Amino acid sequence: MTDTTIEAPAADSAAAPAPYVRPDVRGFLDFLNNLPGPKMHELDAPTARQVYIAMKEVADLPLGELATVQDLTIPGPAGDIPARLFDARATREPGPAVVFFHGGGFVIGNIDSHATFCAEMARVLDVPVVSVDYRLAPEHAWPAAPDDCEAAARWVADSPAALGRSVTSLILCGDSAGGTLTIVAAMDLRDNPAKVPVIVQAPIYPAADTAKLYPSYEEFAEGFLLTRASMDWFNDAYRADVTHMRGSPMAGGLEGLPPAVIITASLDPIRDQGRAYAGALIAQGIPVVFREAVGNIHGFINLPKAVPSSVGDIAGYLAAVKMMVAEAEGARVMRQAAG
Repeated sequence: MTDTTIEAPAADSAAAPAPYVRPDVRGFLDFLNNLPGPKMHELDAPTARQVYIAMKEVADLPLGELATVQDLTIPGPAGDIPARLFDARATREPGPAVVFFHGGGFVIGNIDSHATFCAEMARVLDVPVVSVDYRLAPEHAWPAAPDDCEAAARWVADSPAALGRSVTSLILCGDSAGGTLTIVAAMDLRDNPAKVPVIVQAPIYPAADTAKLYPSYEEFAEGFLLTRASMDWFNDAYRADVTHMRGSPMAGGLEGLPPAVIITASLDPIRDQGRAYAGALIAQGIPVVFREAVGNIHGFINLPKAVPSSVGDIAGYLAAVKMMVAEAEGARVMRQAAG
């Protein structure tokens, strides 16, 4: 009898390398993951909102100089919607305006949490930015948020006297949950147009296809700021119908949507949803600029103080939006002249 040694078959390929994490991102994650106390998903919604706003002092930069910062009130489907106008100019000629929808899983976040980014957008794009304080879950479950965002976009499109600006076209923008709302509002206004057209959609790390499980959801489920547990907490509060395009945008048809600027973060559990959305738009022949903040995490537009390299990601994204707006607005003017 002879001894036989059976060797395991060689692996078909080497193990996937660890994802690149920027040094400043690693430092912030080490700080964040070692904080004592309960995690956000272990809190009630009002307390979680307070914690989120408190983190702004640690993670974000000051507002900076602007000529106009004005609180507004927008009539909504269930009452008044608070909003805020950010503008680098006190007055301006007719032109495009941004309607911005903040992130926070449809549960946390508000105008204040995203004020610094809105101010920077107003300066760089040189257009008015209207930030919308839509209703939050769980007090107001889906579709309260998309209803408010659609109403707010239509209100801005109407150039109301309270806005003090004549709007010729809309740029829809938002991050995370607000990125989802950006896409939904673009669909709503495609299907039932407002007074002026949406010329650009610019979602930032959007949850575009929540009905499908993508690899990044598992790969970055823990330890990268946005976790699977927190996403489950957000989803349980929001209670969206993910078979409906207003609950999960890629459940609907994408034809006829406006040109897009999309940015994702490479260390984000919902990264692949943004990638998939960009690819699906390109397949429809829709102009797309896609950027990915390699080595960065979800939420980076609110982290330029804690993660200084985020400043470059924000600058690159805004430069792409500015270029796309110039092209789209020029095309709009030419169509108007020809028609």
